[in-house]
Amino acid sequence: MIDLEHVPPECNRLASLSDLPPCPVIGLGDSDHPLAASLDCVVEAPVRAESLLTAILARPLAAGVLVQLLRTIEGMDPMSALLVESLAYATLQGGAEYRDWLGTRAPAARLPGGELRVARRGDVLSIEVDRPHARNAIDAAMRDALREAFDLAAIDPTIARVELRGAGRAFGAGADLSEFGTTRDPAQAHAIRMRTLPALAAARCRSRMVSTVQGLCVGASLELAAWGRIEAHEDAIFHLPELAMGLLPGAGGCVSLSRKIGRQRTALMVLSGRRIGVSTARDWGLVDAVVGEDRALVDKAPG
Repeated sequence: MIDLEHVPPECNRLASLSDLPPCPVIGLGDSDHPLAASLDCVVEAPVRAESLLTAILARPLAAGVLVQLLRTIEGMDPMSALLVESLAYATLQGGAEYRDWLGTRAPAARLPGGELRVARRGDVLSIEVDRPHARNAIDAAMRDALREAFDLAAIDPTIARVELRGAGRAFGAGADLSEFGTTRDPAQAHAIRMRTLPALAAARCRSRMVSTVQGLCVGASLELAAWGRIEAHEDAIFHLPELAMGLLPGAGGCVSLSRKIGRQRTALMVLSGRRIGVSTARDWGLVDAVVGEDRALVDKAPG
């Protein structure tokens, strides 16, 4: 960690992000310091430096791969960045930290599958994940259905708006935990992702995509929503828990989140594992509009 309050102003930006070591480089204090933009992240509320350091030290390999990935894909076209993200994720799938998490976690119950409801009304394509008994967790069948729906949106220019929702009290709990560890070969897992990842299609229609978020919006569910505009209810909670598993966001989130809120705040969310509410999400640019109690949209003020 670097205390920016005690770094002379003449210490300007690094020549390149590649000058950083292969581990998180974190700033404390003045986010306007010339050096701050060259770091992996700068601590800001609601994240505390102590809890951030604890999370990183618990999974140092995953933390290192995460920040190196975010540095590498900054400015890269989305499709190439998604490929690099999947390769980084595969690296961690073969790592000791992920194996440790798999070996110590409580078994996740396998819940019944759900339904993806897809409907077109005029030039609007509506996509709703309907698996409320599992908080709309995305299992393999739901992943494949989402990919098909977003493929349709991506190839049809007459679709002007793509609306993504989750049924029930939660927008989505992320990937179905009961399926983690079922593909033991990281190379095979990478090959599957590059055929089936919904993000590969969502990225192609991101300018037309709007997600309405209520309740929990976690992991892969957030990673998918972040490709487009997010309109959130006041009870929405956003969370990227992957680091504690010895992983990084591997459903496209390192790309979608870093495009939406920037490399540094993406790193801060993942490294800390901290849940954030609507107020912080709005300040960070993750939420574009809030659905108030009167159900009217309150757009984020410019700047």
